[in-house]
Amino acid sequence: MDDQPRAKISEGTRLEGAGVAPGARELLLAQASDWPFILRAGTSPDYARRRVKDHLLRFIALHDQLTVTKVDEKWLREIESRDNLFPEVDWTYWK
Repeated sequence: MDDQPRAKISEGTRLEGAGVAPGARELLLAQASDWPFILRAGTSPDYARRRVKDHLLRFIALHDQLTVTKVDEKWLREIESRDNLFPEVDWTYWK
């Protein structure tokens, strides 16, 4: 992520800060080693492609909301409830 999201978070805006952890989670889920394995093995490549695409699109949407527009609170709550594999993800790792 670039400097813009960090700048907004340092302002202390609760909702903007809340969007960073789900962004980190979506990025981790998109990079999971399962997807390349499934694609290479050909066991269910359509599913793997869809999952990678979904996670990357959510990450991009969160990034855009944090840097260009504003965070959609209803959508943020919805994606936080999906795939909440890392509820305590520390987004500061990417600082």
